[in-house]
Amino acid sequence: MDVKNSFLNEDLHKEVYMVPPLGLDHDSEDCKLRKALYGLKQALRAWFEKFTTVITSLGFYPSNHDSALIGPNDLGPLRYFLSIEVASSPKGYLLSQSKYISDIFKRARLSNNKTVDTPIALNDRYSTSDGSPLPDLSLYRTIVGSLVYLTITRPDIAYAVHIVSQFVISPTTVHWAAVLHILRYLRDTQFKTLLFSSTSSLELCAYSDADWAGDPIDRKSTTGFCIFLSDSLISWKSKKQDIISRSSMEVEYRAMASTTCVIVWLQWLLADMGVFLRNRFIYIVIIRVLFRLHTIRSFMNGPSISKSTVILPVIIFKMAP
Repeated sequence: MDVKNSFLNEDLHKEVYMVPPLGLDHDSEDCKLRKALYGLKQALRAWFEKFTTVITSLGFYPSNHDSALIGPNDLGPLRYFLSIEVASSPKGYLLSQSKYISDIFKRARLSNNKTVDTPIALNDRYSTSDGSPLPDLSLYRTIVGSLVYLTITRPDIAYAVHIVSQFVISPTTVHWAAVLHILRYLRDTQFKTLLFSSTSSLELCAYSDADWAGDPIDRKSTTGFCIFLSDSLISWKSKKQDIISRSSMEVEYRAMASTTCVIVWLQWLLADMGVFLRNRFIYIVIIRVLFRLHTIRSFMNGPSISKSTVILPVIIFKMAP
């Protein structure tokens, strides 16, 4: 689909005028636009209105809670869509992108068969000053962009891709080595699939966690969560928080708030699809708290203060739908 050309041909419902471009002879100082131009603020909205009108006339219907989501008619068994391979079995549907991963290997010119067990090395931290600048920035950006799309079916690489995508402006040899590490992990797990079970119960279960000041550059924390519909993983994210938190407890609360928003949105979205939850949500949070344990002693030097890290028991929230 050529989106730029679509922008150029959409109808405008409001009067929009523009100054004639240089070199165009025109009697008037202003020109009234009949069609949207690419780059015009109204162009995207005009294109989306036309697209919605056409697609709904074909039998599709929009979601009430996500204007960008449109439900289809029965188009037959799904096998392949936008580089996503879909296979069905008595257990459910299997999603994978093995062919897309092979294409990434070709773009990265990865010829060796070396593999690793994890998508990122344990306790590795990266900064903009690591290594020397790459001579080919476009290759790094292309591969990282492809990996971002791959996270649609590969939640196991979400955090690692989140890390390397922070350096697309000025990547270095160290960052490229981290990308190669992800590719070698994919070499070992290329044919892993994401299962959507056919026997899942209608119950949402969410897990969230966060690190405190995990980024060595800006000291921001990273939120991570995953949401299951029974045994089927349907939503996940690994994203840096917008602001710097002053405590680990604040970090966890922000992660909980982000996850709760997605849970509520998923409930509405499932209702649009005719899926109504039978039970309440179960939200599980593992909170690690660094606090100070004050021990008052009856000595001349006063109270002694020691630091200790405590992992609280798993906290389970049951939320009404």
